[in-house]
Amino acid sequence: MKKLIKALLIILLFSVYCILVVEAGFAQTPAAPKVDSVKTIPDTLLFRIQTAQSAITEINAANKKGYALDETSRRIADVQTNIEPLSQSFSAKGELESKSLLSYDLILRDADAKLKSITEILVKNSNDLQRMSKQVLDLSSDSLLKLSSGDEQQKLLYQSQINDIKGRLQDAGKVTGANLEQVNKLLATTSSLGIVISNLRAQTSDKLEQSGRLALSKRNPYLWQAPLRTQIGEPTGNLIIASYLGQQQILKYFINSTWDNRLLAILLSVAFFIWVHRNFRAAKRTSIKRKIGELSFEYIRPFPVLATLIVLLNITPLFEPDAPSLYVELVALLLLLLMTIHLWRTLEKVQLRFWLLILGLYVLLIAGNAAVDDGLPLRLLLLCINVFFIYLGTQLYRKVTFKAFSKKYVRLVIVALIGLNILSIILNIFGRVDLAKLLSVTGVIGLIQLISLAVFVQIMLDALDLQIKISSCSNGIFSRINHSKSRSKFKKALSVLSVMLWVMVFFINLSILNGIWTLLSDMMKKPRVFGSIHFSLGNILFFVAIIYVANKLQKHVPLLFGEEKITFSENSGQKGSKVALARLIIIVIGVLLAVMASGLPMDKLTVVLGAFGVGIGLGMQNIVNNFVSGIILIFEKPFRIGDYVELADKKGKVRDIGIRSSRLLTPQGSEVIIPNGDLLSGRLVNWTLSNDYIKTEIIFKVASDTNLDELNKVIDAVLGSADDVVKNLKPEILLNSVTADSIEIKVLAWISNIYIEAEFKNTFFRKLIVSARDAQIKVM
Repeated sequence: MKKLIKALLIILLFSVYCILVVEAGFAQTPAAPKVDSVKTIPDTLLFRIQTAQSAITEINAANKKGYALDETSRRIADVQTNIEPLSQSFSAKGELESKSLLSYDLILRDADAKLKSITEILVKNSNDLQRMSKQVLDLSSDSLLKLSSGDEQQKLLYQSQINDIKGRLQDAGKVTGANLEQVNKLLATTSSLGIVISNLRAQTSDKLEQSGRLALSKRNPYLWQAPLRTQIGEPTGNLIIASYLGQQQILKYFINSTWDNRLLAILLSVAFFIWVHRNFRAAKRTSIKRKIGELSFEYIRPFPVLATLIVLLNITPLFEPDAPSLYVELVALLLLLLMTIHLWRTLEKVQLRFWLLILGLYVLLIAGNAAVDDGLPLRLLLLCINVFFIYLGTQLYRKVTFKAFSKKYVRLVIVALIGLNILSIILNIFGRVDLAKLLSVTGVIGLIQLISLAVFVQIMLDALDLQIKISSCSNGIFSRINHSKSRSKFKKALSVLSVMLWVMVFFINLSILNGIWTLLSDMMKKPRVFGSIHFSLGNILFFVAIIYVANKLQKHVPLLFGEEKITFSENSGQKGSKVALARLIIIVIGVLLAVMASGLPMDKLTVVLGAFGVGIGLGMQNIVNNFVSGIILIFEKPFRIGDYVELADKKGKVRDIGIRSSRLLTPQGSEVIIPNGDLLSGRLVNWTLSNDYIKTEIIFKVASDTNLDELNKVIDAVLGSADDVVKNLKPEILLNSVTADSIEIKVLAWISNIYIEAEFKNTFFRKLIVSARDAQIKVM
């Protein structure tokens, strides 16, 4: 053993010695000189050739794919086309109206955004092309791709491949250089165009600011100083052309840039057309026509083309709130023409002439509004139009009413018409022709909008009436609701929508809608602090709106599930309702969405929940108990809507299962509201959980000398003739008590429905009295 240990120690020492010697040898060996990989590795040249081929292929692929330079050039040309009329308008020596300046600002902001997007793409393409150009230069200067007479034999073997690479590299360099040059040219164009847009935006901002400061100052000669006829010189001619081109460009630009919003409005109008047309087709079915008879509506037809166009033009401002005033004026003109077609056969000749006069004067008004002439003839014509509409307003104020709107709203619109035309006359006289035209057109369009919105409301109400009639005949959703109440609510909602549309169009014509919207948006988005909680008015508004909508939805859930109105009759109501569960889901989702919309951080929410828990501990135990009990009732289902239940001294039919409480309809017609906690903790009797059978008890007395066998036959005969007795459950006839002069009889019989118990007893006693009298039995 000792020898073995000695041997192992000797081997271990020898190994350590060898390791030390080897390390010392490596430490003393000098570093090997760096060897050229081309000379030491025969395949290095081939590897470099393959790398060069791969790089050239990548460059060619990128150039072949292209950089959409033609498309980019077209986009730049579109931006130039959009701003060119604006440049001409600013170059002409003359004043520009504020509504035109606001439209110019919108176009310039959009052009600036488009140009920045184009510039970003061009800069990226330029960087890529410069990188590829550097690759081409690096490959061209690579010594491995150069051949000379002194090269090794191995390098000469790849001469054909190297020559091919040289040719491809030269072609790639040309294409890359050409693309880079074109991209740089486009970048230079965008740079110069950006300077132009920046200058135009600065001029627009200055003129808008100046227009605001000088809103009521004199810009044109006083009316008594106005020239008798216009002196059209070269500068004025340029201004007319520039104004026309600017207005045309504004309209063209707006139509092209808002096609998606317009498409949505068109799709909604098409849906309205299909809805009305299908209902008219359904009304022609024999089964429905027999019930509702012939249909006649004043505002809709089986093919409601005219009604659909009126609806489309009325809802347009909702989808195009940034519309220029010229666009709104043309929409109002189209509405006038459509209503002229609608009223052509309904108005008398005198009324029709008056209506056509309004149409003609409105056309003159918008034509004069587009003109730049401040001569006396045009201004006198504008004054005459103002006087006519003031006279029209005074006549309408006393006589005209609209079924769609309240009298106060109609009078407010007419007062606005009269007031704006009076202001227009004053401004025209004292040298503010542009503002006078703006106010005059705004007042007249407000009247047109009032008339068109009244027609719009009547069209929608007629469409709703048609739907109610069809749905009532086919047991649809409208057959389960109160028609007059639904129509009243729908009319109220349409009236609110109409007021919103009127106000939007009014502000658009005054060119202040964007300013008001920006102000309101800033107010809603501005961060506010309450203690350590950060919030904004917009978050609170969303919170309240979501809670309101969720509350309305959970209240109307029975209509969506086809629940009928529960009455105390045999056939009313539907059992197995899922209304309570749907209400719970809607409330939970609504609360979660409202909390998310409020922007309240989770740590703050934890504090709120903690405070809520303290509130529960202090005084909200009953509310939470009822809420939790409602959830348990939803899933446990001890009763359903329509069940006949009994709790303490209350009996009735379950009419509604709520989250906090439920309602019972008693046989007397009263409604009892019972907290869910009482329903869950109390002793509840459900008479109709599994079936509607009930064992009714009938007690009466007969004379003490009555033949009981004969009496049993009479009772069996009466029960056998009753339709509501369950035949397979034998009734029981019992002696309840006996006195000296009478015998009390108790009859226990199963009837098929609990709701007819009172009627069954009434029928039983009527037949019993008659049968007992025939059998000479005295019933006491």
